[in-house]
Amino acid sequence: MANGQWYPPEWPDRIRALASGELTPATPRRAATVMLLRDGTEGAEVHMLRRRASMAFAGGAYAYPGGGVDPRDDDHLVRWAGPPRASWAARLGVEDEAAAQAIVCAAVRETYEEAGVLLAGPTPETVVGDTTGDDWEADREALVARDLSFAEFLDRRGLHLRSDLLAAWARWITPEFEPRRYDTFFFVAALPEGQRTRNASTEADRTVWIRPAEAAAGYDEGELLMMPPTIATLRALSAHPTPQAALAAAPSQDMAPVLAQAHLENGALVLSWPGHDEFTKHIAAGSER
Repeated sequence: MANGQWYPPEWPDRIRALASGELTPATPRRAATVMLLRDGTEGAEVHMLRRRASMAFAGGAYAYPGGGVDPRDDDHLVRWAGPPRASWAARLGVEDEAAAQAIVCAAVRETYEEAGVLLAGPTPETVVGDTTGDDWEADREALVARDLSFAEFLDRRGLHLRSDLLAAWARWITPEFEPRRYDTFFFVAALPEGQRTRNASTEADRTVWIRPAEAAAGYDEGELLMMPPTIATLRALSAHPTPQAALAAAPSQDMAPVLAQAHLENGALVLSWPGHDEFTKHIAAGSER
């Protein structure tokens, strides 16, 4: 493997099964992931975690905090700060305001669950401070266990979700031949003043703050394993020297879903991600790579 592109050896067989009609694509589940940024000594840094090698999906790969949308987070309105839900629905390309709320809730919840950072505050203009107390940890663990919905958590704490601290960046859908599929919305956010990240995730064995260009170089050298959406967003982030610059650039980012395509060409499989030629793979018949 010349670079760090995550590429499971079972993909060719699954692609051929899909092409022959032997494989029925799974329905993608909506998810959200957050590229949390801070000012570093040499420019913007992004918070990344390394998924445990034992994980069924992308084990060993570097990624951002993220996870699936909880359908309970669209059943009632939460205290909301920032652009109205209708604006979010239009930006995300989803059917209604409830769906938009659930996706944004997932982004904020997962950042809290996996990084200990909470983009919410007691007023529309503030964010919480220290969230490391026992009572906060009990709520965080209840969220992880799904014993508590994020909407219920916000209500219980009297918190406003700070959607104005987030900006939508990209949308990627897991290929049709993958057994676990996600329709993932990528967001950018700046680390709130006074809050600190920590590895609160049971799914990660390492977390780092790293410049996007440095992480991309690690991928190019084959040292850091990543999925295509991760390295693609890192390369895009590299153009912006500060978190504020990235947030300002977010509205111009294309939110059209990126979905991998596979076809036969002279007996070989060609796997590609439209608009991202660097990930194209030619897989000869009988070859795993």
